[in-house]
Formats: sequence, structure tokens, C-alpha cells
Amino acid sequence: MNPASEQSRLYRAVIEYDGTRLLGFQIQRQGRTVQGEVERVLHRLTQSRVRVAGAGRTDAGVHARGQVIAFRASWSHSLADLHRAVNALLPDDVSFLSLDIAPEGFHPRFSAIKRCYRYQIGLWPGHSPLRSRYVWELGPGLDVSAMQQAADDLLGSHDFMTFGQPPQGKITIRRIFSATWQSQPPYLYFDLCANAFLRRMVRNITAALIQVGQRQSPAEYVASLILAKDRSLAPPPAPAKGLILTKVFYPSDEEI
Repeated sequence: MNPASEQSRLYRAVIEYDGTRLLGFQIQRQGRTVQGEVERVLHRLTQSRVRVAGAGRTDAGVHARGQVIAFRASWSHSLADLHRAVNALLPDDVSFLSLDIAPEGFHPRFSAIKRCYRYQIGLWPGHSPLRSRYVWELGPGLDVSAMQQAADDLLGSHDFMTFGQPPQGKITIRRIFSATWQSQPPYLYFDLCANAFLRRMVRNITAALIQVGQRQSPAEYVASLILAKDRSLAPPPAPAKGLILTKVFYPSDEEI
């Protein structure tokens, strides 16, 4: 973020979006993105170029209900007026849930200490047109106990090279705080929290756990993939549509 001026302030927002028709968070030359839609609206409201930073660069098709963004902008009206104006102009698949003034030095990505995702599985037989938009439809019969046993091997700090693509030149060690399967028929939820994630890491881990649940691999499969540090050994990633960025935590938050 650039240094503050008398005319500008640093804003922080929690946003929600349906990623179905979006090409991810990060702005691209072509196609709709979350960052692009928000910057377009802020430019219209402030008549100046506004750059938006996010806590996580979600991929195309991934959803969020707890993405955190920050931006510096000049706005002469109230905070509530800005919140209303932004939501009035955003498309129906992106919305500001909250908006406040951020402390100087805040960055949604680099200030974060924990990020949580949820992956949603549909346990019904066949296809449900009304529910399939946000879940991976796998039907009944998954061995959730074995999947949880395998997920327990994720806890702690490990080199997750097998499960994700790091930024160029960056390390692939991440710390997993929690990895929990919750069965709430006809849905099955996988909640995963870590200090940070590699690209596609959650979807790659989910796919490996599903392979355990479908009895294609033993519960020790995930641990063996971690030790292998070889992306070519892992299964293809789970579909993007089942993944939701649920919450981002900062040092000021009570929970960690």
C-alpha cells in the first residue's frame, strides 16, 4: 500500500462472491475477476485509479464468503455511504459484507496469520441441478473415518510440494492448524485452516482424501504424498466449484 495522503484513507472490506462466472480473484487482461470488478466500481465512484489487494488469490470458479481486501481511496462522504454505493454498483455475484478504516500498515495478505477454507461434497445419488453449483457431487458411500484419519496427517508444519504450486522462488512449507471432516447429510464438509496455502493446495489435498474415502488408497496415502514431495504423484485437483474461502484471521482477532 502507498503512503497515506491527506485526501486518501486505507479501507478494509470483507467480501463475498460466487466464483462460478469469475476467472478468479486476481485481475487479468481478459475476463471478469473479483479484483477487476471491485476496482472498476471504485474508479467510477472516486474518479481515480484504485488498486485492490486481497488476502487470497482464489482460482477461477472458487467462491468466498470471508475474503479480505484493502484499498486506498479518496472519499468525501461517510463510510456507510461508500459501502452502500459500492454494493449498488457491483454485479450480483460480488458483495461487500463489511467495510471499515484499516490501520496504517495493514495488508490483507501479508498481515494475515491464518486462512480457512471449506470444501463441500454432495452425498446424494445422481445429479441435483439446484445444488450442484457449489458442491462436488460424489454420492453416498465415502469412508469418512478413513478420510479423517488421513487428514490428521496434515496437521503441523510440512513441505507440501506435492500438493501445490509455490510462487516462483518461494518455499513450500506450510503449517496446518486444523483439518476436519463434518458429515451433515446430504452434505459432507472439509474444513482446512493454515497459516497460508500454495496454489490449488486445498483442492489437491481434498482430491487425495477423496481417493482414500473411495477406498482407492489407504489412509496412509496422504502422509506418503507429503513425504514424496512430487506433484506428479498426486491425483488431479478437486473441482473448483466446491471450494469456499470462509475466513481470514489477523493478529487482532481473538481466535487462532
